Amino acid sequence: MTRAEHAVDADGWTIPRLLRRNATEFPDHPALTSGIEPGAETFTWSRLRQEVAAAATGLAELGLRRGDRMLIAMSKRPEHWIADLAATHLGALPCTTYDTLSPEQIAFIARHSAATVVVLEGAEQLERWRDALDRMPHLRGAVVVEPGLAPADPRFVEFAQLRGKPVSGFEELTDAASPDDPLTVVYTSGTTGDPKGVVLSHRNAIHESLMQDSLMPMPEHPRSVSYLPMAHIAERVLGIYMPLCNAGHVTICADQAQLLPTLTAVRPHGFFGVPRVWEKMAAGLRARLEALSDEDRVQVERASEAALEVFRLRAAGEAVPAELAERHERLDAAVLRPIRAAIGLDDCHRTFSGAAPVPDEVVEFLAGLGIPVYEVWGLSETTGAATVSTPDAFALGAVGRPAPGVEVRTAEDGELLVRGAVVFLGYLTADGGVEPATDGGWFPTGDVGHVDERGIVHVTDRKKELIITAGGKNIAPTRIESLLRAHPLIGQAAAIGDNRPYVTALIVLDEEAAPAWARARGITAGTAAELARDPQVLAEVAEAVDRANKSLARVEQVKRHRVLDTTWSPETGELTPKLSLRRTVIAETHAREIDELYA
Repeated sequence: MTRAEHAVDADGWTIPRLLRRNATEFPDHPALTSGIEPGAETFTWSRLRQEVAAAATGLAELGLRRGDRMLIAMSKRPEHWIADLAATHLGALPCTTYDTLSPEQIAFIARHSAATVVVLEGAEQLERWRDALDRMPHLRGAVVVEPGLAPADPRFVEFAQLRGKPVSGFEELTDAASPDDPLTVVYTSGTTGDPKGVVLSHRNAIHESLMQDSLMPMPEHPRSVSYLPMAHIAERVLGIYMPLCNAGHVTICADQAQLLPTLTAVRPHGFFGVPRVWEKMAAGLRARLEALSDEDRVQVERASEAALEVFRLRAAGEAVPAELAERHERLDAAVLRPIRAAIGLDDCHRTFSGAAPVPDEVVEFLAGLGIPVYEVWGLSETTGAATVSTPDAFALGAVGRPAPGVEVRTAEDGELLVRGAVVFLGYLTADGGVEPATDGGWFPTGDVGHVDERGIVHVTDRKKELIITAGGKNIAPTRIESLLRAHPLIGQAAAIGDNRPYVTALIVLDEEAAPAWARARGITAGTAAELARDPQVLAEVAEAVDRANKSLARVEQVKRHRVLDTTWSPETGELTPKLSLRRTVIAETHAREIDELYA
């Protein structure tokens, strides 16, 4: 059977109907595997639907109703998929929360969502959610996944009790959903304020999934790895909705530290990475290449030159000469494919990046190894990607063309507006309603950019994050930060300069790459704090800043910088769960260091 024989059109389809189709047409095909360890559990499509049906019955008995919201605080495990899809069949809106939320953020989402059911994984989640649960007036029940941990409270039930329920009326539930019904709520990161609850429909999710498959087709029943947080819109699409559309097989990677062995075991047909993932992958591959013999390194350089030449021609929209194409294909098979196999990407048909710009240097390095990273652009409000770069329509530093069924235009002030089937229903209101956020169907994204003569979209920065210097110059900080992060030593960078005479930067060393870089050069200092004071490290960072400045206009160049002896993370507050910068927090936390840069 070919893919076309079981392809679907978004019209008339819903997530429950897709699950039924897969369980009927591909009952014994793998749908979900719990990991790569010996004894990892695999759910076929028929078994997955049986588990969802039982959980839906149990959640209904707990009081979950159509239109209700259900919050999930759980790591990546099969129960996450089962609970999520069970709520969907009931017409409720599942919403996964980030495990890095502070107690205040948990309380806000618990209150704002007016959730009636909460699913908690274990002891850690019970402790962190205890206060919020007591302040949820609409709460009807709480499910605890880990056995033996449910408190002696009539509101609580163990997940195993849901899975054991007899099923009745499940086909009626499957048929009840309509394409334009609300499907899920995704809370934004709250970079500039309180998180917003983005309400997406079945049509949004299915169109997003199908349009990606139509642009860059995958093999039948494609393999994928789920490793990003389920609260992230990209993972929700790639880990739940897209596999339902293409009857794919998802392998769970619950610990991102195990991503490389998971990739090599699964050999996924597609892979999406946020910029930090690609930057770390490039750093690891550079280290591997440095360990090669001189003879092998020469072979890799020859093959990389051909691959990069092909990539650059395609990026410019130019034809690839037949002789170059043949040479590239031959060298790729003999030299580069084994390198990709070492990281599990030798059978990967599409490699995407989103959420922030990837440094051009990283993109070109990976392209030289036969890993062309195509950038996409979108938001939770556009169900993920609204524009997609493809092999025949991309440009370095750009985010591709509007996807099928999507329109993009630029407002007078440079803000990018999006209209089409992926644009969300609206924001969740505190009373459970949905407040539309479009004007004539156009959603203002908050991103600034333009569309070039090839129809390719370029995003320059967030509208609210543009730096306006004391001299009145508008500067995009993300471009500066991307250039700085291209160096493996630098994990994070924040460009400063709003209402200031010039641009400066706060720099945080990479927790993994910096110690390895130091050891390779005989530097004995090991901690981030020690390395941040090491003269050799500081000199290397200074060179990285100088190198970045050569690609910047004079007004954008970093005049002074400071290497901090701390790390940034969602837990410390400087980063959102999606690893975006919380600029207000950074400005407040490091006010003294910033003032010293302008002293």
